[in-house]
Amino acid sequence: MKQIKVLAQFYVDLLVRLGLVRFSLLLALALVALAVVVQVGVTLILQGEVHNIDIVRSVFFGLLITPWAVYFLSVVVDQLEESRQRLSKLVTKLEEMRSRDMQLNMQLQENISQLNLEIEEREKAEEARQEAMQDLENEVYQREKAQLELAKQSVLLKSFLDASPDLIYYRNEKGEFSGCNRAMEELTNRSEKQLVGLTPWDVYSEDVARKIAETDQQVSQQNVSLTYEQWLEYPDGRKAIFELRKVPFYSREGQRLGLMGFGRDITERKQYQDAQEKASRDKTAFISTISHELRTPLNGIVGLSRMLLDTALNDEQRGYMRTIQVSAITLGHIFNDIIDMDKSDRRRLELMPKPLDFHEFVDEMGNISGLMTEQKGLRFDLERLTDLPRSIEVDGTRLRQVLWNLISNATKFTKDGGVVMSVTSEVVDHLAHITFEIEDSGIGIPEGEMDKIFAMYYQVKDENDNLHAVGTGIGLAVSRQLIQMMGGDITVSSDVGEGSTFTVTLTAPVVELAEEEEIMPVEEQVGLHIFMVEDIELNITVAKALLESLGHEVTVAMRGEEALAMFDPEAYDLVLLDIQLPDMSGFDIAAKLREQYDDLPALVALTANVVNDKSEYMDKGMDDALSKPLSVKAITEVIQHLVLTCSLDEEDDDTLEAHETVSEDMINTLLDLDMLSSYVEIVGPQPVYASIAMFEEKMPEYIAILDSNMVAKDQDGIKFEAHKIKGAASSIGLKHIQQVAQKAQSPELPAWWENINDWVDEIKEGYQNDLQVLKSWLAQQGGER
Repeated sequence: MKQIKVLAQFYVDLLVRLGLVRFSLLLALALVALAVVVQVGVTLILQGEVHNIDIVRSVFFGLLITPWAVYFLSVVVDQLEESRQRLSKLVTKLEEMRSRDMQLNMQLQENISQLNLEIEEREKAEEARQEAMQDLENEVYQREKAQLELAKQSVLLKSFLDASPDLIYYRNEKGEFSGCNRAMEELTNRSEKQLVGLTPWDVYSEDVARKIAETDQQVSQQNVSLTYEQWLEYPDGRKAIFELRKVPFYSREGQRLGLMGFGRDITERKQYQDAQEKASRDKTAFISTISHELRTPLNGIVGLSRMLLDTALNDEQRGYMRTIQVSAITLGHIFNDIIDMDKSDRRRLELMPKPLDFHEFVDEMGNISGLMTEQKGLRFDLERLTDLPRSIEVDGTRLRQVLWNLISNATKFTKDGGVVMSVTSEVVDHLAHITFEIEDSGIGIPEGEMDKIFAMYYQVKDENDNLHAVGTGIGLAVSRQLIQMMGGDITVSSDVGEGSTFTVTLTAPVVELAEEEEIMPVEEQVGLHIFMVEDIELNITVAKALLESLGHEVTVAMRGEEALAMFDPEAYDLVLLDIQLPDMSGFDIAAKLREQYDDLPALVALTANVVNDKSEYMDKGMDDALSKPLSVKAITEVIQHLVLTCSLDEEDDDTLEAHETVSEDMINTLLDLDMLSSYVEIVGPQPVYASIAMFEEKMPEYIAILDSNMVAKDQDGIKFEAHKIKGAASSIGLKHIQQVAQKAQSPELPAWWENINDWVDEIKEGYQNDLQVLKSWLAQQGGER
């Protein structure tokens, strides 16, 4: 079949190439030739021979069928051509279809590949989804677990907050409650749900709500925590004082949400503090009373022994009297230690620096120390190792007390040998650096106890029990504190069995002693009529004997009412008033006398206490003050100063200011004279008086707020109020108050908390006196209100 197709294709191609005519001729020749060959072949086979006719017939037959063959072949060729063309078209279409199919196939392959990729991605996505679902399930589980744990923690926290006896609450920025604990519910008589959304004005009384709103505003504006105390009332009417603390409350993003408040009931603590303060006051009163009661007979012993020592005695009697006098003086110093111990507990130890004749002071210490050691058969040496300044500014009474304690201890704990006190001094820039060394040959101090001997009530134990001497355990503690207040210190070195050396170092300004008025000799003094008010017979005996030995006449009254009834201002030149009397105080008598009479003799207080600062007595109506027992030197100086050199007609009216004198040094210390002088010179005194009036009006309010901040231990509040006081004081030239307030407003100072109570008390107790000094100064400048 394939050969036929090939042959047919050959004919068709040949016809197309030769054309129809030439192809017909060629076909005719081919047919004739074929007919001749067939005729000849058949004839030969059948007849065995070929005739011409046979050839002619063959040619004729060939020619005869040639047109038909040509036609037939033409038709066939045409059909074939048409078929070929159709076939070509079909082939073309097939090619196109094949090409399209190939394209489609390629696209299909691409689609299949893409689909495979998508299937893979979907499989991966499915796996990721499965993993995500697993993670989500885990996260949901963890969140549920965390929520359960958070719920447990919330319940636990709520239980903890509710179990707390302290108030706990929080308010939003609008001041509305957002939550609280059970203690707060009990205080407000509202549940937490009822409390949420309410403000303090809806819950508390107006006064309480106002204070709470003010403190809330302070916390909000200053963005600081605040602690203060406030009384709150329970629904049953019970009141309690709470220590409230408020702090700003922030979100994790740092946005302020409001404030949290905490309140602790400190009613019992306040009651305990009040009880402690009362106990402290009672202790102080007891110590003051017992000290006075003990000093009364003691002063009599000292006074009588002093008088007896001035009489004719044999050596044995004089030795006994010296022992009595030294013992009495020693007991007096123990009383001083006890009083100072109480002052130390209340942080009221004070120094009163004054010019001191240092040579006379050292001689006095040497004399009394010699008497003390002589009673025990010990040797005492006083060594001045360098030149000493003539006079220094120091609290001589306190320094004498310190050295007395050290020498007394050295004598007490020394059995054989002696005591040596050496003094050295080096003056640099008008400051004397003084060192006292008290060395003994006593029992010594074990090394392990060296750091303990300055503790209150501590007593060194003699391990060998060779010396049965004990002390109060007070003297060294108070002594060290006093020396440290003077800017120095006390140190000790010791060898057991060899002795101890106590070293006292201090620095004091070198000053010039004011020229003392020459005291008139006793025999040249005019006898005075002295009126004395004293209730103790022993004190009367001692004082009266001393005064009469000086040539004075003494009239005695033993009670206040008796004194007021007996007193005649024209009959007496000097009045001595005991401070503590059975029916009234010496200050009460002085006040009544000044109210009753215009012209009075000098009023002098008699006290069993050590007089460090006479201003306290002068502020209460006295002209001077003397310690009992009286000494010849002290009473003679008072008589010379108040009676012989001052005439009574030079006194002013009966006001307290008539008897007060303020030194220039004191004015310079208390007032800013440069500022005041220039201010008065420019605007006159009237604006200053106006400022003083405003200061007097505002100070009680400032002090009240300062006290509340002190109770609350609010450092910022103390600083703020002290700053206001400093500014107010500086505006009217109160330099002393300004300087103290400057310290109070400076928490960065060392030991600020330890000293702030004293500074605040100094402001409270000193500003009125400073105002009086300022008014007096203004009056001297010619300014009137």
